[in-house]
Amino acid sequence: MPVQPVPNPAPPAPANILPASAFKSPPVALSGIVDYDMYKTFREQFDKAADRELVVIELSTLGGDPEVARMMGEDVRFASETEPSRRFVFLGKAAIYSAGTTFMSFFARENRYLARGTRLMIHERKLSRNLMIDGPLTACLATVQATLNEIECSIAIQNEGFQNLVLGSSVTLEEVKRRAPSNWYLEAEQARQLGLIEAVL
Repeated sequence: MPVQPVPNPAPPAPANILPASAFKSPPVALSGIVDYDMYKTFREQFDKAADRELVVIELSTLGGDPEVARMMGEDVRFASETEPSRRFVFLGKAAIYSAGTTFMSFFARENRYLARGTRLMIHERKLSRNLMIDGPLTACLATVQATLNEIECSIAIQNEGFQNLVLGSSVTLEEVKRRAPSNWYLEAEQARQLGLIEAVL
């Protein structure tokens, strides 16, 4: 009886890619607007996971306060640097818009995952301000200059986040800056192909 050839097994996944089972019951699960209430919930769950080597942080959001997103991101960055034996992983579900993408940018590319069908949205920060010019000319100039300084600082912070987001991907900072003003939407598989995330679950 002829010996049937044994089919070649599927190649193993790269060592750094986590299996879907690793994302069951994440210790940090967040949804809704990125605001100070979310930050409070994040800190409570994040601190309770202090004894875990793998910490999955799940998020679904339509956006919110970019500075709160940066606060959460800095907490993750600090923990990653001070506890290198632990791994902090981002899992985006359904929608990761605006401030959610800012938060994701604080994770190393190999620690970014999206659920199937999730959409990313990248856009510029927005400012709504009525500027009242009234008084001595030097005071008027100071008011205008203060607003200009605020805008320039916000652009610099925004571009730092864009740079972190594209690090290790095939997307350039210039492309993000070109697309962001008109809101750039990316489906999960597109984000993976561009190298913005590690894998789609």
